[in-house]
Amino acid sequence: MVEQSLRPLAAVLVSAVAIVLIVASYRHPNIRDSWSVAAAVAKFGIVASMVPGVLGGESYRAPALEFARIPGTDSSLTLALEADALGVLFALLASLLWIFTSFYAVGYMRGLDEHAQTRFFASFAASLSAAVGIAFAANLVTIFLFYELLSVATYPLVAHDEDGEARAAGRKYLTYTFFGGGVLVLAGTVLVFVLAGTTDFGATAQALGNADPTLAKAAFALLAAGFGVKAGLMPLHSWLPDAMVAPTPVSGLLHAVAVVKSGVFGIARLVLEVYSPAVVADLGVGIYLAAVAAFTILVSSIIALRQDHLKRRLAYSTVSQLSYIVLGLALLGPTAVKGGLLHIPAHAFMKLTLFFCAGFIHVETHTDYISEMDGIGERMPLTMAAFAVAAAGMAGIPLVAGFVSKWFLLIGAVEVEQTIFAVALLVSGILNIAYFWPIVYGAFFESPGDADSKPLLEGPIGGRFGAAAAGTTGGPAVATDGVGNGADDRSDDSASASDDSGGSSTGTYAVDRNPSDHLSAEEQERRREEAAEAEAAADAEADAEDDSHADTDHHDVVHDEHGHGGTTGDWEAVGWTGKEGTWLMLGPILAVAAGAIVLGVVPYQAVFLHLIEEIVAGVSF
Repeated sequence: MVEQSLRPLAAVLVSAVAIVLIVASYRHPNIRDSWSVAAAVAKFGIVASMVPGVLGGESYRAPALEFARIPGTDSSLTLALEADALGVLFALLASLLWIFTSFYAVGYMRGLDEHAQTRFFASFAASLSAAVGIAFAANLVTIFLFYELLSVATYPLVAHDEDGEARAAGRKYLTYTFFGGGVLVLAGTVLVFVLAGTTDFGATAQALGNADPTLAKAAFALLAAGFGVKAGLMPLHSWLPDAMVAPTPVSGLLHAVAVVKSGVFGIARLVLEVYSPAVVADLGVGIYLAAVAAFTILVSSIIALRQDHLKRRLAYSTVSQLSYIVLGLALLGPTAVKGGLLHIPAHAFMKLTLFFCAGFIHVETHTDYISEMDGIGERMPLTMAAFAVAAAGMAGIPLVAGFVSKWFLLIGAVEVEQTIFAVALLVSGILNIAYFWPIVYGAFFESPGDADSKPLLEGPIGGRFGAAAAGTTGGPAVATDGVGNGADDRSDDSASASDDSGGSSTGTYAVDRNPSDHLSAEEQERRREEAAEAEAAADAEADAEDDSHADTDHHDVVHDEHGHGGTTGDWEAVGWTGKEGTWLMLGPILAVAAGAIVLGVVPYQAVFLHLIEEIVAGVSF
């Protein structure tokens, strides 16, 4: 039953109104930041008010806006918002996690004294407005509009640092998501309209099932590829790791709440409502989508093993985990679809926890590299405990959210007699352990002085292991709290690369001592020469100004101020009483990690599984 209501429109507009209030309060940071929190709470309240009705089989539709009537037909293009079970699932998740992200972002931005904070929070609000617009879109035209608006709204967040690296990442992000993915979605939408005479969800499946199979397959491919850009499907994924140059709250937004989830949500609409699983099965396109998803799951997990920068490893983990959702949808069975949809909130809670932890570590210790984090559990025990819980869930360990969703996926793959995909899921779980366990083990069970080199796999395609790779020189440099490609970004702070004897180098950064990216022999030689010159210059300066300790740079001072143990000493032990930093950041970390446990222990009580069962019950398999 459809009920006319303004609530879907209000849920979209509440954060749009917050943009005006945030900008108007730019001279008063406390008031400005309060508007973000208030808008997040209000948005969540509006969405939550529709949950009981949706669970009872109702949907809420706002008045539609007709903007184009097709000459000679009764068809028209409309912008329409409708809150059904699938839309409420996504909107409830986004609005709930925005509350925690708002508090966390305040602590993060103030902790680093970031510039352009007003623009940051205004863009954040715009992004959530667009994300909820995608959730409540009633047809392909509306979802396309908000899909593009989301790309525009998040561009200032990706390019926030305003340096060359950030702008390059921002341009790549727009190229992939706005121009690439957006154009593909538009083309698919036009083709669906030509074949079905409408783009309304639920009204196109029968017509597409009776249409020319070649054209119907083409429309499916265009829409799947367009949404697959934001979903990080390979080979359309490379914008996502590069976007790690953004501040960590943005990384959480991109990888757990809004952008990438809008991609998998679009694929869910495509499979379940634009076509329906029955039509997808008749066309035979589901197996191809499943194959792409399985390939992405495994390859991105292997790539994650080689990443020394924590956020970059998490980025490739996201590429892998999103394809779990796509795989569940593509298997076209009720249990697999249930597992895929449940992995939307499961991954969101777990991955947001992991990114929150990475950002908190950066703010408090200015440490971004896994090879520098041995023993950091002494300095940040609660943070690393939350990280361990979320990492366990990502690997499918019981009692955390990821186990429940992956269990449904495994059973669903067997039910539809696609055992090969069940094997891919099991292998991926092992790879998850392989790239998360060294972080957790190093944090709690190693010390800076006797740590193994990290990551586990080094060199091209996994190359050499452990100490055998210590002679490999560092790859493209990674900017602080982000990821970049500038080869010399850290050359001023890093004294030397590896020497000719094959031993590890003595650079300031651990990633220079244990590099993870492969370079050509010519580039390695150039790096060695530059490093030798820099070391000689540093030694000369140290001899000339020994009394003033000129060899201690600003970066080292900042590390010392934050209790950084590095590779020369031990981390400061602070105990388990929450003294590792501000509760504006630690509180959201623990709250979201607790949510991941709740989803793993009592998933029905967390309401998301109830919504998913309502969705699956209304789908034609």
